[in-house]
Amino acid sequence: MSTRKMKLNSSNIKNRMIENAMYIILITMVIVVTILRPKFLSLGNFQNILMNSSVRLIIALGVSGALITRGTDLSAGRIVGVGAVIAGTLLQRPDYAAKFFPNFPDTPVWMILLLAMVVTMLIGLINGLVIAYLHVPPFIATLGMQSIVYGFAQVYTRNEPIGGLKVELTGIATGRVFGIPNLAIIALIVIAFMWFILNMTKFGKYIYAIGGNEVAAEVAGVNVTFTKIRVYALAGLLYGLAGVLMAAKSGGATANYGIGYELEAIAACTIGGVSTAGGVGTIGGIVSGVLIFELLKTALQFLGVTPDLQYVAIGLVIVAAVAIDIRKYLAKK
Repeated sequence: MSTRKMKLNSSNIKNRMIENAMYIILITMVIVVTILRPKFLSLGNFQNILMNSSVRLIIALGVSGALITRGTDLSAGRIVGVGAVIAGTLLQRPDYAAKFFPNFPDTPVWMILLLAMVVTMLIGLINGLVIAYLHVPPFIATLGMQSIVYGFAQVYTRNEPIGGLKVELTGIATGRVFGIPNLAIIALIVIAFMWFILNMTKFGKYIYAIGGNEVAAEVAGVNVTFTKIRVYALAGLLYGLAGVLMAAKSGGATANYGIGYELEAIAACTIGGVSTAGGVGTIGGIVSGVLIFELLKTALQFLGVTPDLQYVAIGLVIVAAVAIDIRKYLAKK
């Protein structure tokens, strides 16, 4: 083999290792944690990871559309909180002593779920309108919405924790089908739904086209404005679902639900290959990114790492993931 070929192979191996550095590090961590804490690979822990990942995955799938179009959504976590408090205040047990709305009639869970999703979809729609029509940068528009939504949630709940949720709601989170948590099943349905949208519809193709080159997409006949509005409205819809499921999982709700979840979602998407430069990202990558992110947090907990140092580790992972993504983008250019 010539020296030139050896250098090329060495360079390819090096590039592959850098591109997959996050996976290599996390696989190494899993092996180390398993050796030190054998219970880490237990079925119970695996099911917990699945349950914890399910809600975060739905949020990440919502955020991914904004990222692929070269935008972002910093209001995601707060909108999730809105969905949670709507479910919490309207789905309390009829006999609960501290019922938020004492005279509110007993209503089926599915009706409140739809209501929460419609409300959060409208919030996402407003995000899309501000970004697409007023041309406010997504970072600023969604940052402002984050504050607005949080303020309204505090006013709505009077900053009080909500409890006493109906068994029909909490049962969604605690139930299982053939040993598989309901939350995981719901997440799988959302995964299939989003895969179909991104891969089998014109809307999905337009999302990638806008992220790749917005000007070229508009010249090619893509309605960029309408597509962006739909992206953020769809994201809001998913945040509402995630919020209701979060309330079901925890058995209550407060205006603080969902805080910071948007940053985790963005980090998980980036780890999973959704480019911050836009136009790139797959459903499989997003799923793997969320699972890896949750695996990292669980591994740190098993190792006895304190919560404050966990934030440090997670922050380092986010920076590393974005740095690797930028390196890929520059290499392509």
